[in-house]
Amino acid sequence: MPETNKTKVAVIYNHSGEDFYEKIKDVDEDSLGFKPEYDINVATVAEEYEAIANALREEGYEIELVNINEDIQVLINLLKKNPPDVVFNLIEFYRDDPALEHLVAGLYSLYGVRFTGAGPFTLALCQRKGMTKQLLKANNVPTPRYKLLTEPKMPGRHGLHYPLIVKPAREDASSGVEKESVVYNYEQLQERIKKSFEEYNPPILVEEFIEGRELHISVLGNDPPEVLPSIEFDFSDLPSDHPKIISYDAKWNPLEESFHRVHAICPAKLTKRLEKKVKAIALEAYRITGCHDYARLDLRITKDNKVFVLEVNPNPDLTEGVSFMDSAEHFGLSFGETLAKIVECALSRPVPSIPVLMKTEQQ
Repeated sequence: MPETNKTKVAVIYNHSGEDFYEKIKDVDEDSLGFKPEYDINVATVAEEYEAIANALREEGYEIELVNINEDIQVLINLLKKNPPDVVFNLIEFYRDDPALEHLVAGLYSLYGVRFTGAGPFTLALCQRKGMTKQLLKANNVPTPRYKLLTEPKMPGRHGLHYPLIVKPAREDASSGVEKESVVYNYEQLQERIKKSFEEYNPPILVEEFIEGRELHISVLGNDPPEVLPSIEFDFSDLPSDHPKIISYDAKWNPLEESFHRVHAICPAKLTKRLEKKVKAIALEAYRITGCHDYARLDLRITKDNKVFVLEVNPNPDLTEGVSFMDSAEHFGLSFGETLAKIVECALSRPVPSIPVLMKTEQQ
């Protein structure tokens, strides 16, 4: 295909300052105090985004990789002066604030440029865990019972059943989730609520902890969306004092033992009946929250096979071999093929309408 006929894709991300994974590249494994199961030298932010750009190049796209580096004008200049056919949107925060993620995504629509993943409304909705749970409940999608706190007070008679889990209601990527987040009595609950309010802005979410199996369900596509093979997490190697959860350290910190003691199993071993139930619930949550192109849903299943949606994650992590991409691989798609499908999903949607502001600006 001639160079001029290639689809132009701008891979946009935002990163500044130190990279934790760059800093730990020289850490001696013998100094950890435990035997790591997985490599502690994980890819840096720059390496991950470069891998995505290279994979898309190999799929035949013309790629521009852009780090806006906390300067929104870089993005505005690109969209005004050299707009791509589609933006591969990898921005998760602006000015170190994940709550601004949806506003950045809104710029693509303002400038009439197609982009991958969820739109501003869905990004804003799913960032607000309490609001998402209200929407799920209103549409009969099961989610754990909860209370949303705007101040660090909760009565002893709160109506929820222990154990409970306490976490920030407007953070993502498991921020604020530690092994102490699961509490078994009112004293522990009070302590955890106090700590959460000290470290994070309200509201704080307190919900019933669903003891049982944890699954990640990845969904790819739009018309119709496809449920990829499910991932179940094996918690059996966690230390005895660590609840069976994926804490922030277990997900992101290779210097912590919990990172090496939670194992992903794909595909999860589900009966046909349970698999059908899980898929139906995941697809309904995907639809209700307005997701498109791709998303990951976090679910819990009780011993008697009741399924609960914990969170809906639009634009999930696309690191090769991890969670969403692990599911895609078991579905039979390569890293590059999965990324290309996401791009084609975005291209299949209408170009966002150009607002009056843009027309005035161009006159």
